[in-house]
Amino acid sequence: MAPKAKPKPSATPAVSIEDLFTTLDRHIQRSEYEQAVKVADQVLSVAPGDEDAIQCKIVSLIKADNIDAALSTIVACSNKFPLDFGFFKAYCLYRQNKLDEAVESLKGLEKDSAAMLLESQILFRQGKMDASVDIYQKLQKSKIESLEINLVAGLVSAGRASEVQGVMDAMRVKATSTFELAYNAACALIERNKYSDAEQLLLSARRIGQETLMDENLADDEIEIELAPIAVQLAYVQQLFGNKQEAMGSYADLIKRKLADEPSNAVAINNLIALRGPKDISDGLRKLDSLIEKSNGDQSFQLVPVLELKLSQKQKEAIYINRMLLLLHSNKIDQARVLADALPNMFPNSVMPILLQAAVFVRENKAGKAEELLGKYAEKLPSDKSKIVLLARAQIAAAAGHPQIASESLLKIPDIQHMPATVATLVSLKERAGDVDGASVVLDSAVKYWSNAMTEESKLSVIMQEAAAFKLKHGQKEEASKLFEELVKSHHSIDALVGLIQTAAYTDVEKAETYEKQLKPLPGLKYVDVNALEKTSGAKHVENGPQLGNAEPHETKSKEKAKKKRKRKPRYPKGFDPANPGPAPDPERWLPKRERSSFRPKRKDKRTAQIRGSQGAVAKEAANTVNTKSSQPSNAKGSSSSAAAAQPKPSSKSSRKKGRH
Repeated sequence: MAPKAKPKPSATPAVSIEDLFTTLDRHIQRSEYEQAVKVADQVLSVAPGDEDAIQCKIVSLIKADNIDAALSTIVACSNKFPLDFGFFKAYCLYRQNKLDEAVESLKGLEKDSAAMLLESQILFRQGKMDASVDIYQKLQKSKIESLEINLVAGLVSAGRASEVQGVMDAMRVKATSTFELAYNAACALIERNKYSDAEQLLLSARRIGQETLMDENLADDEIEIELAPIAVQLAYVQQLFGNKQEAMGSYADLIKRKLADEPSNAVAINNLIALRGPKDISDGLRKLDSLIEKSNGDQSFQLVPVLELKLSQKQKEAIYINRMLLLLHSNKIDQARVLADALPNMFPNSVMPILLQAAVFVRENKAGKAEELLGKYAEKLPSDKSKIVLLARAQIAAAAGHPQIASESLLKIPDIQHMPATVATLVSLKERAGDVDGASVVLDSAVKYWSNAMTEESKLSVIMQEAAAFKLKHGQKEEASKLFEELVKSHHSIDALVGLIQTAAYTDVEKAETYEKQLKPLPGLKYVDVNALEKTSGAKHVENGPQLGNAEPHETKSKEKAKKKRKRKPRYPKGFDPANPGPAPDPERWLPKRERSSFRPKRKDKRTAQIRGSQGAVAKEAANTVNTKSSQPSNAKGSSSSAAAAQPKPSSKSSRKKGRH
């Protein structure tokens, strides 16, 4: 009998696309993104070009932080299907910190609110704060969640903290509406030097944050990690208050407990090192090196990926600057030079890398190279940004003994050109360089500037006084006389009047006599014999000396009166009766005993033999000495000497040996 044929297995019923999308939606709602990706692949296996399925897959991969897979999916689908996922591609590139490529990907897209928001975030990370804020302000009418938080953060980062309160009033939001907004508003107050208000707002932000996160059922450790930026900022406020020990304790506690997110931990490490200064250099370098990604032999520098994404350019620069300073303090010049050469490419819009390069040259005793570097760099910058570079160049040149280069650098800074401190420095540098005429020109320019300046705090009197004194010192008496005369007429200065009389006495005696009458007569001085005064050697300054009295005409004294010593009443010890003093005290009572006449040195006893040798030999020799001396008559002194020889005091070495036995 033939075997029965096996029944064919029934085919599994095909799942409809509608059911797959229902399952896909359920996984997305539950934040089960890995399962959502698998279901999306099932949909694509049935309908390969389904745009919704591709979009769900890309979004799920992004939500699962699988950015590389999301970007690969975008590229693959763009090559196979005529689909445009430019926005998602730009976002993935933004997450990978490929900011220039992200901006290129956004070009050509429709400027809707999502694209504008992403562009503003890219510009913020690039350090283009003003452009980022402009986009945020255009989005104010759009109903975007947490827009005010990002806008306030952008204003603070752009150096426009004074606009924060007005923006919040226009948007009708309070600083305490969320703990994130309270934190950003407190940062704005710090930028405006309102530290007390900032501290109170930060404390409110911490309280609101604790209440909000507890309602979300977060664990205590998770809450502390979320609020770590507030804790770091509170410590920074204490640092600004001058409470360095308290701030250092807060930073160290946050670092030790490891309950802060990576960016907050990096900021705490950087601020702690800044407070310590050159102390604990090795520990500071070790902490900063933990923030830097280890390079594979090349000289590139990059922070660990999390910090590269989360920290601003300003914060990254502060970390590298502190590391550079620690290397200089520890005399690791080679490492400092390598880092200094890399910093200009890392932060092209900052002047600090150039200043650090100059600092390395100075530490290598190459001041000339530092001056040349700063001079070339200052020429490329606008006048408002070249000030700090020129000031550094002037300081280096002055310390290196190059006064001409230092004065040239200061003369290129227009806004401080005529300030008294700058004028004094320039005059001193010109004098050191032997350029007296140049110093005089600087003073004349300053006098002209302050004569035409319409300011309440005019420095004209100070500048004119110093200019006149300088010209008088260098023989320019006529010009000095004019300055003194103008100063007397405009400010009625007694010092200028004295200077005018002294100066005019060389050029115009009548003018000097005319102005001399304006001087007030000295009290008690009626007449001075000029002829007799010229024969003297001049007046001597005596501190707290007597005032001038009436002087008789034509009287000179050749002999000085002998100074009378004031007799003081003798002071006696307590209980001493001068009427019955008793026996006179020993006149040598204050001398050391060895210097007194009654001192007799002790005679050295040479009869005691010097004992040497081993311990047994000492005992035997001592015994023989005792037996020999006992048969002879001896006095008390001899007996005591023998006894001392018979019983020597054991040394510490012998005591240790006995102890070991």
